[in-house]
Amino acid sequence: MGGMNDGPHILVVDDDREIRDLLARFLRRHGFRVTAAADGREMFEALATGRIQLIVLDLMLPGEDGLSLCRRVRGASDVPIVMLTALGEDTDRIVGLEMGADDYLAKPFNPRELLARVRAVLRRAQSRSEPVQTGRQIAFSGWMLDAGTRGVTAPDGTPVALTAGEFDLLLALAERPGRVLSRDQLLDLTRGREAGPFDRSIDVQVSRLRRKLGEHHMEPELIKTVRGGGYMLAGPSGPRR
Repeated sequence: MGGMNDGPHILVVDDDREIRDLLARFLRRHGFRVTAAADGREMFEALATGRIQLIVLDLMLPGEDGLSLCRRVRGASDVPIVMLTALGEDTDRIVGLEMGADDYLAKPFNPRELLARVRAVLRRAQSRSEPVQTGRQIAFSGWMLDAGTRGVTAPDGTPVALTAGEFDLLLALAERPGRVLSRDQLLDLTRGREAGPFDRSIDVQVSRLRRKLGEHHMEPELIKTVRGGGYMLAGPSGPRR
């Protein structure tokens, strides 16, 4: 089965045919398999038929827009998504991350930059799916975090579905109970890349995490915001044998 393009399978969703063709050619040249789609309908057809490892999704699509599609994909799957948008607005980026996108690129962009993002997101996804030998479990305030299976269980025993980013963030905090972690530290721990000075994605992840944890817990705030500092995990915490 070898051959040039048995690399990861990428789905490019953009209604601009030129961009679609350009990206498909560029990514194929770098060893990826590529399927192209012009809108949501074609995107879901491709997702149904092929095993897609990553979606490059344009925000501005005719019909159902990229944010709405991103939300629908997230409801069904954790396939990584890199969003493209013509508007370099911070608000768009945050909304994209809110909807569960893994990364974000504003048009016009250099295809090499997209390639770097795609590879980084795939690397993160890959390292998440590799079995971890350390079946490390961390308990805090009745919660149970399993670093091996990447599972989270609420105090009432129900499993909580977190995105990869949310899990990484919770794990980083849970491993350092009572310590204040700055946004930069959290970005380094969870994303492994330098953040720009305006990177608010950590704040977005924290608010999503709080919302999900809050649905299962009466405790006011598991994740505390420390003024001017960052975030910390409140409550007693420690490894569980």
